[in-house]
Amino acid sequence: MEKFSISLIVFTVFWGLIGIVLPFLIPKGPHRRLIQTMLALTSACCWLFWLCFYLHQWKPLFGPQISSVDARALKVLWGQDL
Repeated sequence: MEKFSISLIVFTVFWGLIGIVLPFLIPKGPHRRLIQTMLALTSACCWLFWLCFYLHQWKPLFGPQISSVDARALKVLWGQDL
Protein backbone atom coordinates (compact mmCIF):
# COMPACT_ATOMS: atom_id res chain seq x y z
CA MET A 1 0.00 0.00 0.00
CA GLU A 2 1.27 3.44 -0.87
CA LYS A 3 2.37 5.94 1.80
CA PHE A 4 -0.35 8.36 0.66
CA SER A 5 -3.08 5.75 1.08
CA ILE A 6 -1.95 4.78 4.57
CA SER A 7 -1.87 8.36 5.84
CA LEU A 8 -5.24 9.13 4.19
CA ILE A 9 -6.84 6.12 5.88
CA VAL A 10 -5.29 6.83 9.29
CA PHE A 11 -6.35 10.48 9.38
CA THR A 12 -9.80 9.73 8.00
CA VAL A 13 -10.36 7.11 10.69
CA PHE A 14 -9.01 9.46 13.39
CA TRP A 15 -11.26 12.39 12.45
CA GLY A 16 -14.14 10.02 11.74
CA LEU A 17 -13.95 8.69 15.28
CA ILE A 18 -13.96 12.22 16.67
CA GLY A 19 -16.79 13.43 14.44
CA ILE A 20 -19.02 10.36 14.26
CA VAL A 21 -18.39 8.15 17.31
CA LEU A 22 -17.49 10.71 20.00
CA PRO A 23 -20.76 12.71 19.72
CA PHE A 24 -22.72 9.60 20.76
CA LEU A 25 -20.63 9.35 23.95
CA ILE A 26 -21.56 12.82 25.20
CA PRO A 27 -23.64 12.54 28.40
CA LYS A 28 -27.16 13.91 28.46
CA GLY A 29 -27.44 17.54 29.43
CA PRO A 30 -28.84 20.87 28.32
CA HIS A 31 -26.07 21.47 25.76
CA ARG A 32 -25.63 17.94 24.43
CA ARG A 33 -26.84 18.74 20.91
CA LEU A 34 -24.59 21.81 20.71
CA ILE A 35 -21.52 19.81 21.78
CA GLN A 36 -22.34 17.06 19.26
CA THR A 37 -22.63 19.63 16.47
CA MET A 38 -19.38 21.28 17.52
CA LEU A 39 -17.53 17.95 17.47
CA ALA A 40 -18.89 17.01 14.06
CA LEU A 41 -18.10 20.39 12.48
CA THR A 42 -14.67 20.58 14.09
CA SER A 43 -13.69 17.14 12.87
CA ALA A 44 -14.97 17.84 9.35
CA CYS A 45 -13.10 21.15 9.13
CA CYS A 46 -9.88 19.74 10.57
CA TRP A 47 -9.98 16.74 8.23
CA LEU A 48 -10.64 18.96 5.21
CA PHE A 49 -7.83 21.34 6.21
CA TRP A 50 -5.44 18.42 6.62
CA LEU A 51 -6.49 16.93 3.27
CA CYS A 52 -5.97 20.22 1.38
CA PHE A 53 -2.63 20.78 3.08
CA TYR A 54 -1.45 17.22 2.35
CA LEU A 55 -2.63 17.20 -1.27
CA HIS A 56 -0.99 20.56 -1.93
CA GLN A 57 2.38 19.18 -0.84
CA TRP A 58 1.88 15.87 -2.62
CA LYS A 59 1.03 17.36 -6.03
CA PRO A 60 1.81 21.09 -6.07
CA LEU A 61 0.01 23.17 -8.68
CA PHE A 62 3.20 24.91 -9.76
CA GLY A 63 6.89 24.63 -9.01
CA PRO A 64 9.42 27.28 -8.12
CA GLN A 65 9.28 30.31 -10.41
CA ILE A 66 12.61 31.55 -11.77
CA SER A 67 13.34 33.84 -14.70
CA SER A 68 15.47 32.66 -17.62
CA VAL A 69 18.15 35.25 -16.79
CA ASP A 70 18.44 33.93 -13.25
CA ALA A 71 18.52 30.34 -14.51
CA ARG A 72 21.40 31.14 -16.89
CA ALA A 73 23.29 32.92 -14.11
CA LEU A 74 22.88 29.94 -11.80
CA LYS A 75 24.10 27.54 -14.48
CA VAL A 76 27.23 29.64 -15.02
CA LEU A 77 27.84 30.07 -11.29
CA TRP A 78 27.36 26.38 -10.56
CA GLY A 79 29.68 25.34 -13.40
CA GLN A 80 27.23 24.16 -16.03
CA ASP A 81 28.00 26.47 -18.95
CA LEU A 82 25.50 26.77 -21.76
